[in-house]
Amino acid sequence: MFPGASVTLLEKEAECGMHASGRNSGVLHAGFYYSPDSLKAKFTWSGNRLLTAYCDERKIPLNKCGKLVVAKDKADHAGLDELLRRGRANGIPLEQISEKQAKQIEPRAKTCERALFSSATSTVNPTLVLEAMKKDAVNEGVQIHCGVRYLRSSNGCVMTTQGKYDVGFVINTAGLYADRIARDYGFAECYRILPFKGLYLYSSEPPGSIRTNIYPVPDLRNPFLGVHFTVAANGIAKIGPTAIPAFWREQYGGFENFQLKECLDVVVRGAGLLLRSEFNFKTLAVRELAKYSKLKMIALAGQLAENVKAEHYTEWGKPGIRAQLVDIRNRRLEMDFVLEGDKQSMHVLNAVSPGFTCGIPFSNYVCERIKDALR
Repeated sequence: MFPGASVTLLEKEAECGMHASGRNSGVLHAGFYYSPDSLKAKFTWSGNRLLTAYCDERKIPLNKCGKLVVAKDKADHAGLDELLRRGRANGIPLEQISEKQAKQIEPRAKTCERALFSSATSTVNPTLVLEAMKKDAVNEGVQIHCGVRYLRSSNGCVMTTQGKYDVGFVINTAGLYADRIARDYGFAECYRILPFKGLYLYSSEPPGSIRTNIYPVPDLRNPFLGVHFTVAANGIAKIGPTAIPAFWREQYGGFENFQLKECLDVVVRGAGLLLRSEFNFKTLAVRELAKYSKLKMIALAGQLAENVKAEHYTEWGKPGIRAQLVDIRNRRLEMDFVLEGDKQSMHVLNAVSPGFTCGIPFSNYVCERIKDALR
C-alpha cells in the first residue's frame, strides 16, 4: 500500500508481546456477539478465517474445539435469540441446538433447554502467533527497536529514551498508553483508558476433560463476556476471566509498576463513573471484585458445567490488563474499535477483544484510514 516506505517499530519493553499481545486468551472468536453495524462485526469473521489460514500455513497448532453458549435458565433464551440474530446478520455459521445436542458436544455442559454452538471458534497460543508475525515483519524489512520508550512529540520528531526519531508518519498502537500519546498529537480529548485486570484459574484436570469452550449468555450492555471455560491450544481448560478495575495501567500484581499519578487518575475516573455513568459501573465493579475469590469463580463456572471441583482450580494464570477506552464526556465504555488521526498520525485508541482475532483485517483497515488521511 505504501511502496518504498520504511517502517520502524518502537517497543518500550525488552521483548515484544509483554502486554496485551502476549497475555490474551488466544481465542479466535467467530463474531456473533457484535452489533452488525460495528467494526468488530465487520472484522471478526474475516479475521477468524485469515488467522486460521495463517496458523495452518505456519503450522501453528490450533484447537478447533468450537464454542457452546449455554442458558442458565429460561430468562437467558432472549439473549440466545439476540446472539443468533446477530450471528445471522453478520454471516457467521452458528447453530441453535437442543440441550441433548449440547450434551453430545460437551457431556459436562449445563444448559436450560437450548444452546448455541459455534464450530468456527478455536484457540491458539498467542505467543506463537506473535513470534511468527514478528519474524515475517523482520523479513519484510521492518526494523524493531526494543527497550525504546516514547517520551513526547517534538517538532515532528518522536523523542524517546534512546534519542530522537525523525518520522514522516506516526502510528500509535500503544494499548494502555494510547490515549496519552494521542493527546500529544491533539487527539483523544474526550477519551481515557480505564484498565481492567483479567485473571484465569487453570484446571489441573487432564487435557480434554472439557472438550469445547463454554460461555454464558453475556450482558450485551457492556463489553465483558462473563466467566467462561476456555480450552487452550494444549487442551487444558481455564475459567475466567475477571474484569476487575485496576488501580494503575500495569497493575499485574502487588505494587509492581506502581505509578502514583496513574493511580490517582484512575481512582478519580472510577469515582466519576460510580457517581454517574450510562452503565451501572458500581454493580460491575462490585461483581468483578468478588471474583478475586477462587470459590466465587468456581461457583460461576459451576453454572456452566457439571463436576467443577475446587481442588481442580487452584492456580491463577498470568494476568492481563484490558485497555478499555472510556468516553469521559458521555461517561460510557466504548464498545467498538476507535481510531483518530490526520495527515501526521493515526491513533488506535480502542482495540480490545476481539482485537486479536481481528488483527489482520483490522490492520488493513488502519492502512486504508491512513491512505485516506494522506489524500
